[in-house]
Amino acid sequence: MDMRGDGIFPDEVVIQILARLPVKSLFRFKTVCKLWYRLSSDKYFIQLFNEVSRKNPMILVEISDSSSESKSSLICVDNLRGVSEFSLNFLNDRVKVRASCNGLLCCSSIPDKGVFYVCNPVTREYRLLPKSRERPVTRFYPDGEATLVGLACDSTYQKFNVVLAGYHRTFGHRPDGSFICLVFDSELNKWRKFISFQDDHFTHMNKNQVVFVNNSLHWLTVSSTYILVLDLSCDIWRKMQLPYDLIYGAGNRIYLLDFDGCLSIIKISEAWMNIWVLKDYWKDEWYMVDKVSLRCIRGMVPGIFPISQTGEYVFLATHKQILVYHRKSQVWKEMYSVKHSSTLPLWFSAHAYRSTMFPCN
Repeated sequence: MDMRGDGIFPDEVVIQILARLPVKSLFRFKTVCKLWYRLSSDKYFIQLFNEVSRKNPMILVEISDSSSESKSSLICVDNLRGVSEFSLNFLNDRVKVRASCNGLLCCSSIPDKGVFYVCNPVTREYRLLPKSRERPVTRFYPDGEATLVGLACDSTYQKFNVVLAGYHRTFGHRPDGSFICLVFDSELNKWRKFISFQDDHFTHMNKNQVVFVNNSLHWLTVSSTYILVLDLSCDIWRKMQLPYDLIYGAGNRIYLLDFDGCLSIIKISEAWMNIWVLKDYWKDEWYMVDKVSLRCIRGMVPGIFPISQTGEYVFLATHKQILVYHRKSQVWKEMYSVKHSSTLPLWFSAHAYRSTMFPCN
């Protein structure tokens, strides 16, 4: 990018300022001058913007009114800018958010099973994925939908993968334990398929909280004793055992999150929230980086779920509230509260999110 300083401030200073604005504001200001007009397609600026936004994760919550059949809307809860609302109506379909990664969302069509989109809700760009060539005589078991849906976005190389995995059965036959995995490659614009044998089970939160680290997707299993890992570089499943010190104790709840690009486990008990981070991925070295007292929110503890975090704060969702815990000041703050009855609790449809200029096409 040409950095000539023809104005009051050098262009580099202006670009650093603009990289900290919301994406919507950037598109609104494109008519100011030629430099600003080119920013949305400039590789240097996009990389800078994405690096800055990584430090400000958010929560994206899908809201649906039980009295309305309209398209779902999204609430974005941002620690810096508060709460904003935007919809996915640019998809011209009724969809459900299935996965979130580096600013992109993977959505499945509600009326048309098997139709998937990858979109950037702030730039309103989207990509309709081609249907896989799975024969109609086979289907996912037990409800026709994939058990696991993962989205892996590589911001460095501007490419993404969508993963659909689950147990298949041939029509008229019992499931034989085969675990079918379909992987969409955005560069090749096609699906690839491989089969393995798994015997794992997942809660709803396990399915929602998929973490993309080291070119691999990670899901916590229902037993909370190990993490199921899909290495996208070689299409191999493996299991990552969790240390006993991390998972021991009756009544504890375990959740898998991202922590500034590392795998993290949050363990919630009646009185404490312990945050563990996998510092060395290849040596399986976990360290507890924080121990948070839950005394201030004691009544909410049974129904609270961690959704997103950084080294500075943790976002959590309850049935009708979004909370943020500031780790340095040790202060809890309510960021959002449902004003009407919704069909599902907020934690059921909450996803970690951050605003990026990641292109879909």
